[in-house]
Amino acid sequence: MEYELVKDIEGIEFLIFDKRQGLSGYLQLRKKLKSIRFSALLHMQMSLRASMIALMVNAPIKLGFDRQRAKDLQWLFSNHKINYQSQQHVIDSFFGFSQALGVDEKIYRWDIPIPDSANEFALQHLPKNKPILVISPCSSMSYRNWNAEGYADVARYAVKQYAMQVVITGGPSDIEHEYAQAITQLCHAPVVNLVGQTTLKQLLAIFKHADVALAPDSGPAHLATAVGTPVIGLYATTNPDRARPYLSADYVVDCYPQAIQKVYNKSVADVPFGLRAREAGTMDLISNDSVKSMLDKLMLDQNQT
Repeated sequence: MEYELVKDIEGIEFLIFDKRQGLSGYLQLRKKLKSIRFSALLHMQMSLRASMIALMVNAPIKLGFDRQRAKDLQWLFSNHKINYQSQQHVIDSFFGFSQALGVDEKIYRWDIPIPDSANEFALQHLPKNKPILVISPCSSMSYRNWNAEGYADVARYAVKQYAMQVVITGGPSDIEHEYAQAITQLCHAPVVNLVGQTTLKQLLAIFKHADVALAPDSGPAHLATAVGTPVIGLYATTNPDRARPYLSADYVVDCYPQAIQKVYNKSVADVPFGLRAREAGTMDLISNDSVKSMLDKLMLDQNQT
């Protein structure tokens, strides 16, 4: 999936590893890597699977996370570590790798290519004379999902208050179709339902042409960020300081402190950074009014720029 998104970035050669192939996938990748000598490996994925691949890479420098943050024993598979920083956003932690290589400049730019065909798809499905609110309601983990009734209430408000066109996006899973159907029925306004109908490139183009995105902690929230679209991020189960849409800190609806208090009976300061509150129903701590207020703030900011 990730390859489909970035495969046309110039100057990068991709070696594909399909984890679904099990041992066969590892052996195929090892064969491809055997004859290649690299200057350095940036071991940026904290998983045992990635560490097994790191063993196959022939490089004198294998740079990984500091021991304090390295999960799944990742520190054992690197011979150089980035500097420890507490309570960092994931993206800031990645900049630690470039800084370790002597590159101190931080450029917040993604430059993921969008083909003309994907832009044409977006323009065919989006109105030209209305501001566009894209709702991507589902995360890959159901405990991060807000409720369909809340999304529908915000959608109604966006249509009434700002004459917005609401667009729902998502993958082909049953739960995403169920969310889209429920939101569409409860919204009582015309909705463009693109759930299960877009490629990743087409989804990127949809976000590019949108005015606002609304999403929980999920991949699509970060795709919208990558094309410069502001995101209203819904966070209760996840700490937004670690995983919010990077350029939309001002538009996060943050109920994480309440969630930690509810699930663990502790304050955020008293739990490990990044701890998730996985209890079912935690996202219901987010009120409809708080999301609508954030939409008001975002629209006001856009009108002032």
